[in-house]
Amino acid sequence: MNTPNLSKTKTPMTAQTVEERITNYSEIALGYTHEEAMEEAARCLKCPARYCAVSCPVHNHIPEFIAKVREGDFEGAYQEITAVNPLPEVCGRICPQEKQCERNCTRGLKGQAVAIGRLERFSADWHRTNGNHAIAKSESTGKRVAIVGSGPSGLAAANWLSRAGHAVTVFERSDRIGGLMVYGIPNMKLGKDILQSKAEELSGQGVTFVTGVEVGKDKAAVDLLEEFDAVVLCCGASNPRDLNVPGRDAQGVYFAVDFLKENTKTLLNTEFKGESPISAKGKDVIVIGGGDTGNDCVATAIRQGCQSVIQLEMMPREPDEKIKNIPWTEFPTVCKTDYGQEEAILLYGQDPRRFQTTVKELMTDESGKLKAVKTVRLETTFDHLRMSMAEVPGSEELLDCQMLLIAAGFLGSQRYVADAFGVKLNDRTNVKTSEDGYQTNKEKVFTAGDMHRGQSVAARAIEEGCSAARAVDEYLAHAAD
Repeated sequence: MNTPNLSKTKTPMTAQTVEERITNYSEIALGYTHEEAMEEAARCLKCPARYCAVSCPVHNHIPEFIAKVREGDFEGAYQEITAVNPLPEVCGRICPQEKQCERNCTRGLKGQAVAIGRLERFSADWHRTNGNHAIAKSESTGKRVAIVGSGPSGLAAANWLSRAGHAVTVFERSDRIGGLMVYGIPNMKLGKDILQSKAEELSGQGVTFVTGVEVGKDKAAVDLLEEFDAVVLCCGASNPRDLNVPGRDAQGVYFAVDFLKENTKTLLNTEFKGESPISAKGKDVIVIGGGDTGNDCVATAIRQGCQSVIQLEMMPREPDEKIKNIPWTEFPTVCKTDYGQEEAILLYGQDPRRFQTTVKELMTDESGKLKAVKTVRLETTFDHLRMSMAEVPGSEELLDCQMLLIAAGFLGSQRYVADAFGVKLNDRTNVKTSEDGYQTNKEKVFTAGDMHRGQSVAARAIEEGCSAARAVDEYLAHAAD
């Protein structure tokens, strides 16, 4: 398609309706057709300034790959993307493009941004089905690298290092490859066949995967240091932030990551027929946290058959429309109703979110089981231009609740891996390195991703994995001299 598309709105993407999707765990978004992708690609203005690429954590070749899609060269588009991003099928599905590349799209000045994420997903899916899967292998360097963790940073590092000619082995403590992407992100957003295909692709590239092994427990760190020329720690930020209120030890309180993990694991192990051991069926559910994970919990609880669901958010509700005077390069704070909230509105007739609300106490019955949650409203206060939240006197409310899910983010990595290798942590419990580097205080040990920088988005972790891989490659080259 050579004719520019002057539409101010994105080309619609086919998706399951709310009524359809609450009955299954299949991906909600169904992707673009060839014609739809080319139509949307024709909306790109090919800006010389490339604001979209600058705001992408991996600095994706966005104008270039979109131009390929517009021309119908879908394989060329995929190759353009994977020159810098080895996981476009993941980023196209779960990255918050509206906060990254699309927020700086020039088309967003007068209408909607180009659907960069949808086009990235289309290119990756087209390649997976139709593309050239021949892999050009580099000459072997004779060096061996161990990667601990198979999340986005680990897979990105494995891809880069194996293509550089190093023998790569990835150790994953879970029974499936993908880290938090497997069990922490529901199938409705990321089908697990996507991750399986990526693992098979990397295996064909020469990467060895070892699952069900916890380095630092099942396998000693000293053994890895003896067997490999370098080790890259990519264990993520998996320590969930807890809730410190009276009654926290009540039966029925779970971390969101455990709730989501058990549900997805059960589905995959039973061909989507089993019931999770942590089930919301017939229960009044309260979710603490207004982010993506909290929304995933709302959607999962609905599919499990909860009686009701409420989502608590400490911060005020964002405006429903973009503030007119905000600089266009800044992220517009607009209230977003996500898929889980849409489903709750359909089923229960109201938005599940309660803004400026937090938990004050958990109430139990005689057997210690959770029966209710006492909440309190919060108000915004400012002290020397610093915002804080204070309780509103007399605003306490008692809500029926038999399941409470804590989706309040993560506080660094689990320490046992770092302790096993003797690497230092910084004040935020992330693995410490030089300011712009990836090498730890132990010469052969490197780190990347959330374990290094703290909780972030998949694209940031991918960029970290690629950058750490380059640092390892340089280290091995000097070690060989």
